[in-house]
Amino acid sequence: MGISLKDVALRAGVSVKTVSNVVNEYRHVTPQTRQRVQRVIDELGYRPNLTARHLRKGRTGMIALALPELGNPYFAELADAVIEYAGALDYIVLLDHTNGRRDQEVLFAQGFRARVIDGLILSPIELENEDLLARESDAPLVLLGERQYDAPYDHIAIDNVAAARTAAAHLIELGRRRIAFLGARHGQARQTAHLRLQGWREVMAEAGRPTGEEYVAATDGYTREDGAQAMARLLDSGVRPDAVFCYNDLIAIGAMRTLTTRGLRVPEDVAVVGFDDIEDGRYCATTLTTVAPHKRAIARAATDALLERLALTGGQEIEPRRVQPGFALIPRESTTGRS
Repeated sequence: MGISLKDVALRAGVSVKTVSNVVNEYRHVTPQTRQRVQRVIDELGYRPNLTARHLRKGRTGMIALALPELGNPYFAELADAVIEYAGALDYIVLLDHTNGRRDQEVLFAQGFRARVIDGLILSPIELENEDLLARESDAPLVLLGERQYDAPYDHIAIDNVAAARTAAAHLIELGRRRIAFLGARHGQARQTAHLRLQGWREVMAEAGRPTGEEYVAATDGYTREDGAQAMARLLDSGVRPDAVFCYNDLIAIGAMRTLTTRGLRVPEDVAVVGFDDIEDGRYCATTLTTVAPHKRAIARAATDALLERLALTGGQEIEPRRVQPGFALIPRESTTGRS
């Protein structure tokens, strides 16, 4: 049988209520008493019943994180950061997979699992503004990702245009002149790929570099295979870039593979920049220069926003916020020739 509040109270010489106040971090306990009770808690190895604590507040103690691709290392690393941070705040994270499908994203946004979770962090790909405006669930929702929405929900996203500008500027500073973009997508202009393409175009135009469609390679997805195929099509078209900026690291890794098989050297012949700073890029034969979103800052901001919504009582309201965590360019061998 486990250690109970009563066991701690008897050992510390205080009431069960006092132990409860210490465990729940209530302020009305003297520092001396708090210290004595905490010492006994540590000695006995008492662990509070978190489920009971949440239920007393009318909650389950669980939040959901719905991501489009669990096989993508970026989302796996982001999920790890959310789970770790939420766990430190006594919350369990249920991980869900939408496969980037609109019907699945709508299902989660509309309150799927609403009976077992307190709130949802959702990273949508195809979800539309009208889907969010039609949402009826009152469970708090926080959006992740750079796709732009005009909906009354907290949204955590880095500035993709600025990040892409930073990547493109890095290549220009290295003296590259024919810089291609890999990973463009057809469709709505609010999608992340369009924002990164916009940043690339702006810097290319400002520097007098070519921005024609012959330097833009679209992909159906964002995998290594997509990157390898897009790079091959670009080379087969007769375009010979001396640098490529890729939508993400997976596309960049695929592109580097094609360049190698075609007898081109990275970075001597073609410099490559990715996006996401996944672990794979740090261990490629030629380590990958990348834009690194601050994933742990994204995880903290999303979780904090959700739990702050959960803490509101008595009709309190907070205006929806857009939070922009930072990012950094990490130069490695694929552009500088040195790690």
